[in-house]
Amino acid sequence: MHKTQTLNDFIFKHCSQSMDNALSAERYPLWKRLCPELKDIDFIHLGLLRCISQVDSGRHFLQTAEEVYGERVPHSTYFKSLNSPRRSSMLEAIELQSYERHCATLSSQRIDYLTSFPELNEYTVLAADGHFIDHACHTEKGKNGKVYAAGFIYSLNLRNGLLRPFCLITNGTRRHQEIPVLRDQLEKQNRTKNPSQKCLYVYDKAVTDYIFWNHQVRHGNFMISVLKENSVAIFVDSIPFDTNHKINTGVESYSLYENNGIIFSIINYRDPETGKLHRFVTTLPHSINPGTIAMLYYKRWTIEKSFNNSKSNLKEIKAWSSDNNSLKNQMRLTAMSYNLLRVFEEVSKIQDPELIHPSDKKYTEALKKRQQASEKKGGIVNPLFYQERIVRISSYTIRAIQNAIITGKSMISLMDDLVARLVPRTHLIGEH
Repeated sequence: MHKTQTLNDFIFKHCSQSMDNALSAERYPLWKRLCPELKDIDFIHLGLLRCISQVDSGRHFLQTAEEVYGERVPHSTYFKSLNSPRRSSMLEAIELQSYERHCATLSSQRIDYLTSFPELNEYTVLAADGHFIDHACHTEKGKNGKVYAAGFIYSLNLRNGLLRPFCLITNGTRRHQEIPVLRDQLEKQNRTKNPSQKCLYVYDKAVTDYIFWNHQVRHGNFMISVLKENSVAIFVDSIPFDTNHKINTGVESYSLYENNGIIFSIINYRDPETGKLHRFVTTLPHSINPGTIAMLYYKRWTIEKSFNNSKSNLKEIKAWSSDNNSLKNQMRLTAMSYNLLRVFEEVSKIQDPELIHPSDKKYTEALKKRQQASEKKGGIVNPLFYQERIVRISSYTIRAIQNAIITGKSMISLMDDLVARLVPRTHLIGEH
């Protein structure tokens, strides 16, 4: 980060560098074109400003862009650009490069929330889920005369907390069918994906399809989910695991099961704090500890916090259009904006090792109370909960960034403001 820049200049430069990387990544990009009325780089920059700003509609944003940011764009030009298939292809390439740049930034700062699980070093670990918002005002009714919520699937990197757009589910003209769209998108990605690149998807129980995921293993795609209550499976054999390792705390059994000729693994995990039994299913190899699998499913809920940030702080509660290209653009720009906010939050938190974010202190104090209450009942809090975790981006950070864009505040001033919010670290007995 260049701290002498204004935040708005930094965002624009990030867009420019991401575009340069995207152009270099393709020999002859079909999406490259000169558009003097609204340059591609300005289209991306405006899109990020729209997501970060709290605006109610496209027209509201264009007025804000002119009066606050000094960016005047004709309404017709802007809305036609949102629906452009070429712009959608262009933004798809830019979003990937933006994501990789953010990954490199966080990696250089040694931010990795899976360092305690070295067995996952070969995997890209993604929590994935569907996300639905209100349909656009002018969405046409479907054949049944109804309109529905517009839907997307996002994935969250559990190593660094960065968000990726996965695919569009529906524009609101039909009832959503989330899982078939997920399958189609995975198969599409497999055409260009290197099978040696291992991806682990942590999804809810709706994703469970033994035949499909057995096929995905040959493409390097693995799955963790929770076992359906009515699932039919036949016990095959037990899998040995280290019962004394703290990482396997709460694991009662690790076994092979079979369904329609497909072999998969099931973990019976009893929460040592509540005594509740959870059953997880996975296609991962047996070398992965069952406690790791259980803990990754707990971490899946982190993606819900990113959705909460999007709706509550960024006011992304309504589709920009019923056009599929526009919705794909909205999805990608939302992820890019979220990642910008995430990077600022993460980098600010590591400026002083003796200080932590107020939300982390609050969690630590709550964990202490849980620990005391659990001990009275003869239980314990799983030691893995003491590890650092990806948290919801604080509302203070988001407001500070929004205000910094408006006021033209420098990067160093913004970072100083974020660091000033940190508080002394609180240590717990049993903390790891």
